[in-house]
Amino acid sequence: MKGFLIALLFLLALYNAQGQQDPQYTQYMYNTQIVNPAYAGSREVMSIGVLGRTQWLSLEGAPQTGTFTLNSPIGVSKNMGLGLSIIYDQIGPATESNVIVDYSYSIQLARHNISKLSFGLKAGIDLLDVDYTKLNIYDPNDPFFQNTVDNKLQPQVGAGIYYHTQKFYAGFSVPNFMNSTHFDEGSLNDADLESIAIERLHYFFITGYVFDLSPNLKFKPATMVKFVSGSPLQWDMSANFLINEKVALGASYRWNSSISAMAGFQISPSMFLGVAYDYDSTSIKDYNSGSYEALLRFDLFHKTDKVLTPRFF
Repeated sequence: MKGFLIALLFLLALYNAQGQQDPQYTQYMYNTQIVNPAYAGSREVMSIGVLGRTQWLSLEGAPQTGTFTLNSPIGVSKNMGLGLSIIYDQIGPATESNVIVDYSYSIQLARHNISKLSFGLKAGIDLLDVDYTKLNIYDPNDPFFQNTVDNKLQPQVGAGIYYHTQKFYAGFSVPNFMNSTHFDEGSLNDADLESIAIERLHYFFITGYVFDLSPNLKFKPATMVKFVSGSPLQWDMSANFLINEKVALGASYRWNSSISAMAGFQISPSMFLGVAYDYDSTSIKDYNSGSYEALLRFDLFHKTDKVLTPRFF
């Protein structure tokens, strides 16, 4: 029973025994900095983003995720970007928090139009808290569970590359190169949890394009592919329509997982609100009421005499 409980604990804490460990996002096109540090500064203004996600509503112990991002171009020629990323992710008895500094360096590839290639680095800390009091433990006297809270602090280092023009973008990144262990294997006498407790490298590829269908209507397909060792490939495909540069409506499909509806509202030149709803296409749909996500983005120090690129990413 002890081995089963420990395995279940880390299945919850890391999303999957040897699979997905990082949180997932439906509005990834507006939350790129979380997975790719090279995105920092690419909007050419100081940008602040806040995202909240409730996954599998009404299912006890389901994931709850919140992110905060801040980034701005820096340097005399604005060819560098500096940012801060904060992630709070809770599932069952486990809460994982990340505080990360993002840095990017950009090279302008074309003189007369916006065409930049950026390289980025992430560096920060990861804190995993596991509260055993939230578990129904079969044997309350099990010595492994005598500490009510288990904390694990680990470094995080990642990198990414990001290319964008006025209407196209593409990026590849690994947010964390550290194969950190969230479990001290030596503390057990009869279990080998090395394959369960190690953080796996996550590889992200994201791309999108903006098509001008008419003066008042734009269409942007986008996709994100995530690969992690031991887990099936995760592939998100989305399509958004931007109407009068004020309202964005779209849908998304996560391969063999869910379908989503998305809406965005450019409340002001500096403020954007995005919402999304996911409906699961797997058997877990019978046990929850879907997933909800909301995002709020502020672009500060907006210059009215400067025309920002028409991309809405």
